[in-house]
Amino acid sequence: MTQMTDKARDEEAVSRFVESFAAQLVEAGMTRMPARVFAALLASDSGALTSAELGQQLQVSPAAVSGAVRYLSQVHMVSREREPGSRRERYRVHSDQWYEALTNRDAILKRWSDSLREGVAGLGADTPAGRRLAETIAFFDFIQGELVEMMERWRAHRSEHFPS
Repeated sequence: MTQMTDKARDEEAVSRFVESFAAQLVEAGMTRMPARVFAALLASDSGALTSAELGQQLQVSPAAVSGAVRYLSQVHMVSREREPGSRRERYRVHSDQWYEALTNRDAILKRWSDSLREGVAGLGADTPAGRRLAETIAFFDFIQGELVEMMERWRAHRSEHFPS
């Protein structure tokens, strides 16, 4: 079985996938353009496209691609790299993008927990608001612990099913 390249693919099928998956990401809370750019990168065999390639594929302006990539970079879902021998940048999605995105969320949960702890101290642990904040902290702490254990299980599963 030969592997198809980006050029040999049914562009209409690729476009349908990109728009469908992007719509699901939007339903989950991601804004539309970053969702479309992420899905397009995910669907490319190389996992990397230039701004011009993304703009052409998605039929959007360079500014729209730039804003989407900026957001995706901030949440660690894509990275920028220079094209060898060129000043052009390529935007790359990595096989561990979900791990990076979840790890970033773990850092956000930690910051939220720290902020909530300050809230409990200021409001008083015995007040209804203080108790509500304390329960939220307990939930975030629980999620963080589960996430660490889950990611350890994922690494073992990944190495078994997708060896390097």
